[in-house]
Amino acid sequence: MDSTTTTTGLWDRLTGIQTAPDPWLVVVTGLVALGFVGVRPLWALSRNAVTIAHEGGHGLLALLTGRRLDGIRLHSDTSGVTVSRGRPSGPGMVLTAAAGYTAAPLLGLGGAALLSAHRITLLLWAATALLAVMLVMIRNAYGALTVILTGATFLLVSWLAPAPVQAVFAYGVVWFLLLGGVRPVFELGASRRSRRGRAGSTYRSSDGAPDSDADQLGRLTHVPAVVWLLVFHVVALCSLVGGGRWLLGL
Repeated sequence: MDSTTTTTGLWDRLTGIQTAPDPWLVVVTGLVALGFVGVRPLWALSRNAVTIAHEGGHGLLALLTGRRLDGIRLHSDTSGVTVSRGRPSGPGMVLTAAAGYTAAPLLGLGGAALLSAHRITLLLWAATALLAVMLVMIRNAYGALTVILTGATFLLVSWLAPAPVQAVFAYGVVWFLLLGGVRPVFELGASRRSRRGRAGSTYRSSDGAPDSDADQLGRLTHVPAVVWLLVFHVVALCSLVGGGRWLLGL
């Protein structure tokens, strides 16, 4: 087969429009995603995907703001840490620290926008590419295994699954990001109130100890941590409402 023809075919597949699942299937995928977020044993497993988005958000903003990204670690208790070097304060550090809890909701919102435009293949391939880039920055075996398995799932579905299965999978993933982006913010609030339990996903600069993102942002900006917690809530809930409307075609 001519290489030009192959390239053209891949480009057409990437940029083409695919058929959305029936409305009732969209609702079912949302309910399934809600189950993975709301049922504790399922959440204990599926939260790893949210942690990937969380730490990936920290890493991406660190690079975009000119910081040196030393690496990302994902742990079996679904916590994670991203380490970067650079100025210990300033806009770059603030944006990097703020990117964690907003990453999953905003990714879900972007995914919902793509699905509302019927760009299912583009969404699946974009997710695979982001996971491949993140894999380069993973610095522990569990993290590498988690990212590889997640990326392999996206790759297999996008290449081997029939179009209806791809559509259902894509809608399920986006629903999960939107819903799964809400629960960690409530967990963060509960953790800050109790000051006990596991730390959750954390951002760490080379100049400071690990801490919750809201507390670190409070020190960086002199804005109370509770205000940053409110910002996280607003981003997560607004993304859920906006993304949900797109997915449901409202």
